[in-house]
Amino acid sequence: MKDDALENSVVSLFSKGWSIRRISREFVVSRNRIRRILERNDLFRQKDIDLVMPKNTRPSKLDPYKKDIGQLLENYTNPAPTSQRIFEIICEKGYDGGITTLRNHLATIKPKKKAEPIITVETAPGRRGQHDWSEYHIPFTESGAEEKVIFFSFILSYSRRQHIEVVDDQTQTTMFNSLIHAFDYFGGVPKEIKADNQKACVERWEAGKPIFNSKYLQFATHYRFRPLTIRPGKPRENLKVERPFYFLETNFLNARTFDNRDDLKNKLNEWLTTKNDLRVHRTTKMLPFEMFKEERTELLPLPNNDFDTSTIIYRIVNSQSCVEYQGFFYVVPKQLLFESCPVRIIADELMVYSPNAELLVIHKLADKDSKERYVGRKQRNSSALAALEIKQVITRLHAWHPDMETFIEQIKIQKPKQYYFQLRKLLALKVNYEIHDIVIAVKRALTYKVLDYSAIENFLDVNAEKKNEIKLFNKKD
Repeated sequence: MKDDALENSVVSLFSKGWSIRRISREFVVSRNRIRRILERNDLFRQKDIDLVMPKNTRPSKLDPYKKDIGQLLENYTNPAPTSQRIFEIICEKGYDGGITTLRNHLATIKPKKKAEPIITVETAPGRRGQHDWSEYHIPFTESGAEEKVIFFSFILSYSRRQHIEVVDDQTQTTMFNSLIHAFDYFGGVPKEIKADNQKACVERWEAGKPIFNSKYLQFATHYRFRPLTIRPGKPRENLKVERPFYFLETNFLNARTFDNRDDLKNKLNEWLTTKNDLRVHRTTKMLPFEMFKEERTELLPLPNNDFDTSTIIYRIVNSQSCVEYQGFFYVVPKQLLFESCPVRIIADELMVYSPNAELLVIHKLADKDSKERYVGRKQRNSSALAALEIKQVITRLHAWHPDMETFIEQIKIQKPKQYYFQLRKLLALKVNYEIHDIVIAVKRALTYKVLDYSAIENFLDVNAEKKNEIKLFNKKD
């Protein structure tokens, strides 16, 4: 079974110089397993591997009783029923699993009390970095309105050198992309990275310890840093960079105007290097960029390939042969109707795979403001011609030539179920061809009793000249 926490610890300790034998004794696992973890980490860092695995779900015996458990905890709060009492109650209702499964489930919905605060101390160069978000409402001169803008900040704890960027949201994918941008900006990765207690990093707390998000652990393992977090309600644990946005507010956003978001981003990038890097920090009394010169050599090296930040979800193909994502419907091959398919979202693309993990189709993500809800569906012509009644179509065709009446009668006999469709298509030929050419083609169709619309169009395509067709003339010398 894959253990992300173990893999992160193994990779972190090995990069610090621990031998495989020492790590094996420390975690009581075989040396071969340690080697496999290190080899797999090197493989993913050096090679561009894209694996979308079929979904593998394992139902729990406890699933049918989770609603009853929630009801018990809601009805009896003072005191709350113990795990043993809940186990007895659900066993009476038919549960035949173990009490450990129940206790693990209760741990996710009844987190333990938090321990006492940790006092933060100064760290060595390259030891630690921290990141955070902040929202502001900024007026833009171009639109004349205020817009919510989210900033992401990453700061090196020793030098206080900082990378800040404007982001669209606070999702885990955005956090990963912003961290990658920060690593590239600094040219390396600190050995530890501390974040607040957000769901993108920490799933829950158990026995006073954080249970990190699995994908965040994979991200940490890829870059070989150790993830840290502050505990909920304990903001003083983050006092090292207690105000990472203070200088941004007082120096960059204060008394400065911006045309739009692009102008804001451009000015922010310039401000980071010309102002933020070259100010005297109030705590260190030195320039962040000068201290960074000492810290740069202590950062962990970057891998050859960035972490794959794509999101993989599973969707059932509906009766319209589409998968739904954020209110839009993306067309997939018809043979996948009602199948559960992996859907991968990366940057501005959505990729749909078969249940066997074969890539089937790639769509551009729909614009959030788009009124068209279907992506990849061929649009039908919605001209006024489609709304014409049969009487109007016949009246217009009669006006072309007396022979059109004979054609209409014949088409009714030969194609009684399609005659309206055939006549409507015939009328539509007027868009590309002159009426007299169409009449000639109709007369020919009557002579040879080939009245299908497609035959008339083929004849016109070969023998008639289309309207507005570019003509080429060869000039004689």
